[in-house]
Amino acid sequence: MTVEEQRIADDKMRAEIAKLIAGSGRINVNTFAVPFVTAAGIMGATAAVVKLFFS
Repeated sequence: MTVEEQRIADDKMRAEIAKLIAGSGRINVNTFAVPFVTAAGIMGATAAVVKLFFS
């Protein structure tokens, strides 16, 4: 493998790594945000029902 071919292979590898890192960032945000928003919604709905029946 020539130096130029090695340089191209390295660039391809760096691009693939950057793509994977970007994708995992989106996964980490979704892993945190979805359960948090769901829990907040359930708590809000529970509070509304409790206020409706016990006020």
